[in-house]
Amino acid sequence: MEKALSSRDGQNVLYIHDRLRASILHGLLAPGQVTSQLELARDLGVGRTPLREALRLLQREGLVLQEPNRRVRIAALSVSDAEEIYTLRITLEAMAIRLTIPVLTPEDFAELEGLYAQMEHYIRTQDLERMDAPHRAFHLRFVRAAGPRWIEEIGRLFDHAERYRLSFFRARPEQGQLRQAEHRAMLDAAVRRDVEATIACMARHYAHTALVVFAQLEPGYVSEKLNAVLETLHIVNR
Repeated sequence: MEKALSSRDGQNVLYIHDRLRASILHGLLAPGQVTSQLELARDLGVGRTPLREALRLLQREGLVLQEPNRRVRIAALSVSDAEEIYTLRITLEAMAIRLTIPVLTPEDFAELEGLYAQMEHYIRTQDLERMDAPHRAFHLRFVRAAGPRWIEEIGRLFDHAERYRLSFFRARPEQGQLRQAEHRAMLDAAVRRDVEATIACMARHYAHTALVVFAQLEPGYVSEKLNAVLETLHIVNR
């Protein structure tokens, strides 16, 4: 029978979860890496009981796999996982953009321009780590009117997609400027209050990233699911 969490351990669970999650999403714990609960507890300086609870949370997110003998495997990158992430992002964000664009204010557009400028700077200096915060904020600003549950789920999908972006785009600085041109197109369409154009720019942006990821993981892979989502939105992926 497992020992019950103490009050102090319970407070530590989310802290441990957040630290491990950040390490996984940013590649400090590499995809497919195998470690142990003992090693993780020692490295983090935490107790085994709150660590186990944090690992359960990460397992539910699909970021870790629990193996026999208290071993822990970091979830590998895969075409099927990437396909789910990007098709879900496009589907959810298309509806969220429909709700958000009509209510954006001049202050919102000023905020988006500022976030875009930050991304431009970090791409120019090839500082992908610092680009994470403005990049995340930029995309979430386009969906804010959908409500907290939508934002939470879209944010989670964004975070999971970062595992792939950071794994496959670190060595491709030329992709940064292409992605930034796609961000500019999204923002320009939003400023015009052109909802359909904003959705199309978003969908092509994610589809282009997904195709790079697919090509690295499984050359020649054709995603029927991605094609179906784009077709539903009447978007040609050029």
